[in-house]
Amino acid sequence: MKKAVSILLILAMAVGCFAGCGSKEAKKDSDKFYIGGIGPTTGDAAIYGKAVMNAAQIAVDEINEDGGINGKKIEYNFQDDQGDAEKSVNAYNTLKDWGMQVLMGTVTTTPCVAVVDKTGQDNMFQITPSASSTDVIAGDNVFQVCFTDPAQGTKSAQYIGEHKLASKVAIIYNSSDVYSSGIQENFVKEAKNQKIEVVATEAFTADSKTDFSTQLKKAKDAGAELVFLPIYYTEASIILTQADQMEYKPKFFGGDGLDGLLAVENFDKKLAEGVMLLTPFAADADDEATQNFVKKYKDECGEIPNQFAADAYDAIYAIKAAMEKADVTPDMSVSEISDAMKAAMPDTTIDGLTGAGMTWSKTGEVNKDPKAVVIQNGEYVGM
Repeated sequence: MKKAVSILLILAMAVGCFAGCGSKEAKKDSDKFYIGGIGPTTGDAAIYGKAVMNAAQIAVDEINEDGGINGKKIEYNFQDDQGDAEKSVNAYNTLKDWGMQVLMGTVTTTPCVAVVDKTGQDNMFQITPSASSTDVIAGDNVFQVCFTDPAQGTKSAQYIGEHKLASKVAIIYNSSDVYSSGIQENFVKEAKNQKIEVVATEAFTADSKTDFSTQLKKAKDAGAELVFLPIYYTEASIILTQADQMEYKPKFFGGDGLDGLLAVENFDKKLAEGVMLLTPFAADADDEATQNFVKKYKDECGEIPNQFAADAYDAIYAIKAAMEKADVTPDMSVSEISDAMKAAMPDTTIDGLTGAGMTWSKTGEVNKDPKAVVIQNGEYVGM
């Protein structure tokens, strides 16, 4: 019996030792920064997530080749959340176990709101390339590279008004989505200032997003010259198809959610001709930084990068700039890194792909100028 007890004690000690070694393995190299990413690389919004994952990797590789951050290299790990809040939290926990010190993500708003609660509890610095709700930046540890939903709505109405694109506008939006409803609400407010008449405001929900004939008929009957679409590209492709079927040919204008429209499977790209969207990035811009990024992305990924790719690229460089300004080191705790970077962000400036002289407020909101693109001959062209 004594021998059996001794054996059990030895086994217990061995298990404890291995468990301890396992926990140390979470961070494989104490001389590197561990940056995680989360977004949908499968599912309905996979176009966004893949773009973010790929572009962030390009930025990480460039930084590492150039000597790293404060002389330290980056380890990068991107996890798929399928655009789902619960899966996004699971991805966050996986990255924490891996040793993540800073989070670049998540890509879409609803999962990001769920993860923000976790990073807030852990006081982990987080920057999202594309989750645009103001709910995302409720805490002091989260910053955005994209415009907030209110800003998108306001800027879209201003652009339409200032460029006299239409005097009568209809809106088709997703009332069950915080991204869509947030943009819609602020568009309507600013439309009054721009002397734009909103002749129809038509909602749909996540449970009714395949037939838009009723919404389109109301817009057509109301004489809308332009239909504003603060929605995602999948639903937009259906709306464009159904508008064509009923021979309704208004102008269409959307926010950054329309980026990805040209990649929708089985969608007739000709129907997207002339569609306009507000975006901070135009792949056909002639500045050297954009041209170099587009070439590298095409060489490595086989396609032209979208706005989400550019936002992610800028997010990684914003992390680098804030880390260097704060003089953080890999041996600091997650909370120490976060506190230092939070203090540094309002004084951080980068010339990014999505904006020259980009800065951040203490609230986490980015300051940069919007751009607009139009789809011509199957490509996004700056306006």
